[in-house]
Amino acid sequence: MNANDLTTDSEARLAHAREVIRVEARAISNLEARLGDSFSRATDLILGCGGVVVVTGMGKAGLIAQKVSATLASTGTPSIFLHPAEALHGDLGRIRGRDLVLALSNSGETIEIKLLVPAVRKIGARLIAMTGMATSTLGRLADVVLDIGPIDEACPLGLAPTASTSALLALGDALAMVVSKERQFSREEYALYHPAGALGRKLMRVGEVMRQGRELPVCASGTPLVEVLRVMSDTPGRPGAALIVDSDGCLAGIFTDGDFRRHFKELGSLRHEDPIDPLMGKNPKCVLPSELIQAVERMMREHRVDQMPVIDEDRRPVGLVDVQDLLDTRV
Repeated sequence: MNANDLTTDSEARLAHAREVIRVEARAISNLEARLGDSFSRATDLILGCGGVVVVTGMGKAGLIAQKVSATLASTGTPSIFLHPAEALHGDLGRIRGRDLVLALSNSGETIEIKLLVPAVRKIGARLIAMTGMATSTLGRLADVVLDIGPIDEACPLGLAPTASTSALLALGDALAMVVSKERQFSREEYALYHPAGALGRKLMRVGEVMRQGRELPVCASGTPLVEVLRVMSDTPGRPGAALIVDSDGCLAGIFTDGDFRRHFKELGSLRHEDPIDPLMGKNPKCVLPSELIQAVERMMREHRVDQMPVIDEDRRPVGLVDVQDLLDTRV
């Protein structure tokens, strides 16, 4: 095979790939004109569902159904995926009358779906069909039909689900996003359901990671150095710092391992009975429990500190953020 043959093969492959993308893009684009009252009714059914949205589908449509269910669940709508074949062998017990079933089938005549739908109706759950055949068995038995219309598959044989599954996915995403918006689903709620994700971490608050209670080392102003060191050593987690409070319980300063090493180097020696006040850092940078941890990270980098006190509105210490705590949130 010469270079010209290789070039011709490459061009043919790219041309075919572009055609597949065009076919799938066209299938998705055509959905826009098909949206109507049925979409609004489907939205109302989901918003009014007193149970969970059970999403089901067989084969490739089932894979799309899993993704649609996951998207619903992660954006404020309780949802599970139910495999239709497993449902026919006992898992149908996952559905209750207060639930809503969203069934995906391009043909609407998938045998497992046809067997499942009458059972769903007998249980009393409402049914939304997402299909390319509104007059199919699935379409006729559904409360609402979301019709993707007839779609030419991108498969060279015209058989493998390609453009149809792209359309089902796009329509499922549209439904989930409209529902999420109408629920007024917030970024904070999204973070709650994505604690290991990047966005979840961005929205974490200081109060979620700070050391508090038994893990918060606090000493009174005038406490001898040796006692402060003992408190720091005995505090669970050994944060490497102690918060110093005045007679009113307000933050007066912070004493860290770094302060101890610095004063030892400068003075040559430190006496155990020395009061902590001349040795501590006065007026330390502080944060509130409600502040975002990303803002705290920036402050700690800017001021080159490894610990930062957390105070309430009255400047009483309620926690301590250690740089290790922030590193531990990078799941």
